[in-house]
Amino acid sequence: MRAWKFGDDINTDVITPGRYTVTTDRKRLGEIAFIEYRPEFAKEVKEGDVIVAGNNFGCGSSREHSPVAIKAAGISAVIAKSFARIFFRNSINIGLPLFVCEEADKIDDGDEVEVNTKTGEVHDKTKGIVIKAKPLPEFMQKIVEKGGLVNFLRSDGYDNI
Repeated sequence: MRAWKFGDDINTDVITPGRYTVTTDRKRLGEIAFIEYRPEFAKEVKEGDVIVAGNNFGCGSSREHSPVAIKAAGISAVIAKSFARIFFRNSINIGLPLFVCEEADKIDDGDEVEVNTKTGEVHDKTKGIVIKAKPLPEFMQKIVEKGGLVNFLRSDGYDNI
């Protein structure tokens, strides 16, 4: 899995510019992820790649379009020093795993990485190092494993959602 490196304060307008939020089509949102910030991203990202970022990733508006676009583009996890709270919860709600990692800056753009979603260990195969991220609490891991909050609730018998 390739690491796509971003800096601090990557806001939702950078992830999904406002003019594209008139659609909820997941495929289309995946095609426009970071379209103005890193135009090559949506064309080059591969299923299973990860995003690595600095502080306050996902700040800005509360729209779900941004985590949906990231997941639809093929990203399997986002690792950052910190996340905006609403982005964090929106991501869990749609089944996108996030990991808080103080040492995220040790990973460079293009590094080959592997994330153990249970333990939070990030293996940077390019550098031959293991970085410890904070794993999600068990109940959040269950939500992510089910593909998001709606699927989690349906699997628990809440059929009227």
